[in-house]
Amino acid sequence: MEKRNNRPDRPLNERRQFFDSENRPVTPRRPARDGEGRDDRPARRPEGGRDDKPRYPHRPAADRSIDMIFGLRPILEALNAGRTLDKIFLLRGTKNSMTQDIQALAKAANIPMSMVPIEKLDGITKKNHQGAVAYVSPIDYMPLDSILAGLYEEGKTPLLLVLDRITDVRNFGSIARNAECLGVHAIVVPSHGAAQINGDALKTSAGALNLIPVCREANLKNTLTFLRESGVQVVACTEKTDASLETGAVDLTGPLAILMGSEEDGISPEYLQIADYKLRIPMAGQISSLNVSVASGIMLYEVLRQRLVKGA
Repeated sequence: MEKRNNRPDRPLNERRQFFDSENRPVTPRRPARDGEGRDDRPARRPEGGRDDKPRYPHRPAADRSIDMIFGLRPILEALNAGRTLDKIFLLRGTKNSMTQDIQALAKAANIPMSMVPIEKLDGITKKNHQGAVAYVSPIDYMPLDSILAGLYEEGKTPLLLVLDRITDVRNFGSIARNAECLGVHAIVVPSHGAAQINGDALKTSAGALNLIPVCREANLKNTLTFLRESGVQVVACTEKTDASLETGAVDLTGPLAILMGSEEDGISPEYLQIADYKLRIPMAGQISSLNVSVASGIMLYEVLRQRLVKGA
């Protein structure tokens, strides 16, 4: 008697779909036939990944929020249109009228530019860059002199934060968050040797970089001199001094610019010479070293504390 059931007959040539441990479809290996060499290599994954590389499921996905422009003409048109570019990379050895125009416009706008080998450009993107790549900044940089003049006109006491060689993106984002919470009116960074403001920086700042102005200056030494001549007191946070923050020896209630340096190298010696005062943060532990974002928060809190006491 014929055995009947409700399941349809499976075609003889149907292939089963296999999945790996991460629930991704894989192609099974075809068994070797007589006379054929056995292929012991693992099946290629449809995603194009190489199986000889370790996989890290916990690794965060690459930041896709960074906008880039490719090609000389698109970059030149972006500069002419007034778009804020964070950095420009051009192929080393390229010399024509278009590259000269880009260099002139970038210099006028204080946009960092580097002449790099082809390997650098290929490492940035796999697209057809045509020897030119530019990062588009997610924020617009503001002129420091206009901000300072506006603060004085509004009767406010300027509080600025000047960063020397802070290159870590997340540190910069954390510093911006501290600055916005503690009443800083603007952050000043150099054109070269500063952290790139990208999606990671915006995320770490918790949106603060959309609220607090950032000024990009070509020459930080001239900027500090300009601030002093404009009645702003420059106070450097450094361990290379005996004056301690908790003593209250320095009045931080007037127009003020707090100068912070990198964790590795500190503040440049030429900038320390310009500073009106140098203060160190007292510490009781054995490491005697703070993350720069934490140090900036401590310095800015003392400024806010003195101003609140004076206002009371």
